[in-house]
Amino acid sequence: MREAYIIKAYRTAVGKAPRGFFKFKRPDELAAETIEYMISQIPDFDKKLIDDLIVGNAMPEAEQGFNVARLISLMGLKVDDVPGVTINRFCASGLETIAIATAKIKSGMSDCIIAGGVESMSYIPMTGFKPVPNYNTVSSGKEDYYWGMGLTAEQVANEYKVSRESQDLFAYESHQKAIKALEEKKFSGQIAPIKVKEIYLDENQKKKERETTFNEDQGPRKDTSIEVLSKLRPVFSATGSVTAGNSSQMSDGAAFVMIVSEKMLKKLNVEPIAKLIGYSVAGLPPKIMGMGPVRAIPKVLDQVGMKLKEIELFELNEAFASQSIAVINELKLEKDIVNVNGGAIALGHPLGCSGAKLSVQLFDEMKLRKLKYGMVTMCVGTGQGAAGIFEKL
Repeated sequence: MREAYIIKAYRTAVGKAPRGFFKFKRPDELAAETIEYMISQIPDFDKKLIDDLIVGNAMPEAEQGFNVARLISLMGLKVDDVPGVTINRFCASGLETIAIATAKIKSGMSDCIIAGGVESMSYIPMTGFKPVPNYNTVSSGKEDYYWGMGLTAEQVANEYKVSRESQDLFAYESHQKAIKALEEKKFSGQIAPIKVKEIYLDENQKKKERETTFNEDQGPRKDTSIEVLSKLRPVFSATGSVTAGNSSQMSDGAAFVMIVSEKMLKKLNVEPIAKLIGYSVAGLPPKIMGMGPVRAIPKVLDQVGMKLKEIELFELNEAFASQSIAVINELKLEKDIVNVNGGAIALGHPLGCSGAKLSVQLFDEMKLRKLKYGMVTMCVGTGQGAAGIFEKL
């Protein structure tokens, strides 16, 4: 099989939803401008060389509907030649697109694909506008198929004996690591600056327009503490332990990578960043969906013939502190190489974007640390897990 190389990788800053700095930024615009910025980083690049645009999105409706990938292609590339397809594996959608693009290039079907994801949780609510569970499924005792993620987090906390205190500590440490990363400008080279226009009233109550550029994540909080976190009430169960403080933030963001064949690599005369060498997904009971990585990680390691100890850096999506702690404990992961710059509790979780976003972050940190193998892994709604292994080049 041929080889597939990632040559560019960018993400937006992540905004809080629904009242953050991207609250009025449509997701198709957010994604299009991210891709436009990425393309601008390749001198004299002919956009017609792109075979496809694959976009991950967890709630593909309304402003994220109409096969949003094709609209993003038209808006961001400004040519008619590049098709687009929208992919949904909930939280792993962005990572799934990278796997699909890699497979298509390795099989010889394509030479150049842009893959990634976008999500606006400011525009589209968590379950979409009209969730319609199957009555027969629910009445037959399978209501957990439709559980909200918070209920699954409580289930994991109970089954795997994860205390409220450990969850709050994990959340606090996520913020501290993220704040440190921001202060050290760890993310500055990977973020596509996005401009947002807003209408406001001046001192004379006249409408004015201003434009602001956002290029730094909005989520990390310097003012949080163990004491503050410990006072928050449980959200999903009166007697539970999962709070807004130890859960991932609702967010808006986009992230994309460009993947090419060796032939295209030579044609463009660019240096590769990394390559995806293995990807696996797995299923498990929906009520403990947070444990998905425990199934997916051994599967992908077996696929490529590697041992867990060979993975030098992990980006584990922090859907909730309870499931992150349980996954780390069950797999006996080395905590000091997991989410070294903070995770979704501090930095946010723009659903369909997250897998691609974490990949972009992983590449930069691996380069900084001079590492060879890293992994992006996440739990997925309705009882799934996903894990991808990247080799830094």
